Amino acid sequence: MSAKYIFVTGGVVSSLGKGLAAASIGCLLESRGLKVNLQKFDPYLNVDPGTMSPFQHGEVFVTDDGAETDLDLGHYERFTHARLTRDNNWTTGRIYEQIIAKERRGDYLGKTVQVIPHVTNEIKAAMKKISSDVDVVIVEIGGTIGDIESLPFIEAIRQMRQELGRDNTLFVHVTLVPWIATASELKTKPTQHSVKELLSVGIQPDILLCRTDRFLPKDIKSKIALFCNVEEQAVITAKDVASIYECPLVFSQEGVDRLVLKYLRIDAPEADMRKWEDLVHRAYNPQDEVLIGIVGKYVEYEDSYKSLKEALVHAALHYNLKLRVEWVEAEGLETADDSYRTQLSGFDGILVPGGFGKRGIAGMLNGIRYAREEKVPYFGICLGMQTACIEFARNVCGLHEANSSEFDPATPHRIIYKLRELRGVEELGGTMRLGAWECKLEPGSNAALAYGKTEISERHRHRYEFNREYEALLTGAGLRITGTTPDGTYVEIVELPGHPYFLGCQFHPEFKSKPLEPHPLFMAFIKASYDNRQKRLSSHGGEKEDLFLRPENAGKH
Repeated sequence: MSAKYIFVTGGVVSSLGKGLAAASIGCLLESRGLKVNLQKFDPYLNVDPGTMSPFQHGEVFVTDDGAETDLDLGHYERFTHARLTRDNNWTTGRIYEQIIAKERRGDYLGKTVQVIPHVTNEIKAAMKKISSDVDVVIVEIGGTIGDIESLPFIEAIRQMRQELGRDNTLFVHVTLVPWIATASELKTKPTQHSVKELLSVGIQPDILLCRTDRFLPKDIKSKIALFCNVEEQAVITAKDVASIYECPLVFSQEGVDRLVLKYLRIDAPEADMRKWEDLVHRAYNPQDEVLIGIVGKYVEYEDSYKSLKEALVHAALHYNLKLRVEWVEAEGLETADDSYRTQLSGFDGILVPGGFGKRGIAGMLNGIRYAREEKVPYFGICLGMQTACIEFARNVCGLHEANSSEFDPATPHRIIYKLRELRGVEELGGTMRLGAWECKLEPGSNAALAYGKTEISERHRHRYEFNREYEALLTGAGLRITGTTPDGTYVEIVELPGHPYFLGCQFHPEFKSKPLEPHPLFMAFIKASYDNRQKRLSSHGGEKEDLFLRPENAGKH
C-alpha cells in the first residue's frame, strides 16, 4: 500500500505549535500500530539553519546522518520512533540549490525554469522520497498562510491532493481562537480569516486544530464549522497544556486519530496510550523536585536549548521529580571577586551546554570551578566539556593562560584546538564534525555505568577538539579520559574521579533522549543532583527518605 499524506499548515500567527501538532498526530498513529514518517519544509532561503543565530532560529537539531535541521525534528523524534535524516527537513534555499544545479547541468534541456512546475515538482519529489515502507507521512509547512515565501510549498501540497485524491491526503490547519478578556469571549474571526486565506490558494482544510487556552464549547465549534466549511467533529481544541507531553492525550480525547483514520480510510486497532498517561501523571504529581542551574550564553532565548531542556525533563520524570531550571547568563558570572559563587549556591546540579564564540567563556569557567571545588554535580556538553578541560588546566595544572584556539588563537597552551581535518576550511555551513560517531568507554567509568555498555554512538556538532598533547599533564593531575573514538583520535568524555559527578562529553546526548526513553547520561546527572539535594537538606535538618529513587521504584508514581 502506498503511503498516505497528512499536511499540516498554520495561520494567523507563528509559534502556534504546528511541530508539536504534527508530532502528536504521529504519536497517536504509532500507538495504533501504524508506521509514520515526518517532514518539515522551512520557507527561508538559508540552505539549512546551521549558520543561523540561535536568537533567530533557536536550536539546530542534528540527525544521525549529520544534517543540521529545524528544532521541530526534535519533537518528531521525541514523540515517535521515526528515524529522521537530512531528507526530513528541506528549506527553500536547499530546494532552489538543487534546481539551479540541475539547470547548470542542462537537466531541463533548455526549458525555461519556473516555480510551476519545476519548483513544485522538486518539493513533491522530496515528499515522496521519504514515503517508502511507511503507512503515513506527516508533512509540516513552516511559516503561516499568506507568507509569500511559503506559496510554492502550499501549491505543491495542493497538487498532491489533485494527484493522489482525498482518500490519500489530509489537510490539517492549526489556527488561533483567542480569549478576549475584556469581552469575556472566545473570538473565531482569526480562524475564519485564516481559512479564507487558505481557500484562496486552493486548499480546503479537513481538520482545524484551534489553539486556545480553554476547551471550545459546542456553540463555538458549530460556528467555526459553519463558516469554515468543515465537519463540527473536525473542529478540535488544541488547548494550552502545562506539559507538552499531554498534547497527544488532549488530541486523543478530542478524537483526532479517529478522524484521521476515517478521512484516510485506514483500518487500525485502538490506541494504547497507557505509557503516555503514566508519564503525564508523573509530570503533574511529582514526589519532589530538583534544581539545575544552566550556565549558557543564549539563556534569554530558551528555544536555543530546546532538546537540552527536554532531556532534563525526561530524566526528572523517570525519577518522579519536578525539574526546576534556572537559566544563568554566563557573562553575569564574570566577576573579579568570588561573588559569582553566591549566584551559584543552592543549585543541586550545574550544567554548561554547547555554544560558539568567546562571549561568556570566563563566566562558564567560574561556574565550572565552583562545581568542581564545591562538589556540586557537573555536566558539560560540547563546549561544556571543552571549558571543563580549560578550567582544569588553569586552576589545577597551573597553566593560567590555557585556552581554546577558538577564543584566543595566540594562547601558549591550546588545550582545545580546531579539528585537524578542518584546518584551512573557512566556510561555516556544514563543515563541522556532524552526526553520529562511535565511542568506546572505559569500563567502570561513570559513563560506562550509566550506559550499561562500553560501545556507544552519539551525535556531534563541533569544530574544535581536545588537544591530546596535554593528555598526560591533565590526567596526571587527576582528570580521567573515559571515552574516545575507537581509533583513539578524538577525546569524547572526560570525568573527575572522587567527585560526586563531574562529566563532560564532546557530543550532544540531548538529541537522542525521549520522554519514554530518557538518555542515560541525563538520568545519571539528575540522580547525582538529587542525591546532592538530599545531602544538603540533611545537613540543614531536612532529611528525607529516598524512597522513590530505589531501583524498584524508579520511574513509578
